[in-house]
Amino acid sequence: MTDQKVAVVTGSSSGIGLETAIHFAKNGFKTYATMRNLGKCDAIKSQSENLPIEILQLDVTDDESVKKAINTIIEKEGRIDVLVNNAGYGIIGAVEDLSSEEVKNQFDTNVFGVFRTIREVLPTMRKQKNGRIITISSIAGFMGMPVFGAYASSKFAVEGLMESLRHEVSQFGIHACVVEPGAIKTGIMETMPVAKKSTENSAYTDLSQALGKAMGDMVKNHSSPPSVVAEAVFEAATSENPETRYTAGEDAKMIKQARTTKSDKEFEEFVLTNFMS
Repeated sequence: MTDQKVAVVTGSSSGIGLETAIHFAKNGFKTYATMRNLGKCDAIKSQSENLPIEILQLDVTDDESVKKAINTIIEKEGRIDVLVNNAGYGIIGAVEDLSSEEVKNQFDTNVFGVFRTIREVLPTMRKQKNGRIITISSIAGFMGMPVFGAYASSKFAVEGLMESLRHEVSQFGIHACVVEPGAIKTGIMETMPVAKKSTENSAYTDLSQALGKAMGDMVKNHSSPPSVVAEAVFEAATSENPETRYTAGEDAKMIKQARTTKSDKEFEEFVLTNFMS
């Protein structure tokens, strides 16, 4: 068993996952940067020379892929100290426009993918009597956004899952935390899939366009670099007494404060003013 601490990061081909994997490796962790498609590993390869990083295939929507990857790491290292559940995506579409299949696919990655990785690492962490499980949530994990119903509901689910997990595993010396980013410069808005019905004379086209413009302006003018999220994840992984939730980005902190200090009606007005006008 190696003495070097081991971190596993899902969805490491770009954005937050890539930045997080690099950050852990630069700070002495043997880091497994996992991704569904190894054809997208060029970005992390170009930044990880001379760093303790290994790239590994792991598809969070596939039970066998998750089991194989985690077993490979355990057999080689004998330990897993940190799991970062980062793999995820968001689909754009009003609730009425979303098909059941589109919502199932959203949850299969964002929610069931988290269940799969947690189940595989926990036996090792319990045996070690320590470990950190950190899941990337979102500001959408504590506020509903128009045309982001599938994404927001998946992140609300993750928040409940991780809070429940935190209670269950603390007795084994394991901590579970979430990190809630705001707008991050990752290009995610340009690659988000759109519900099929949303492109077919949807009754919500004007709403979608208004929100898209507001979100685009936020990303352009108020977003944070992925390093802000990576630093919050690393704090959750290394703090002696980690918090349940970490908010990443000034916009996320502002929105979180509004959500926790305003009434539901006041917060609806806040959303209308800031995202839909």
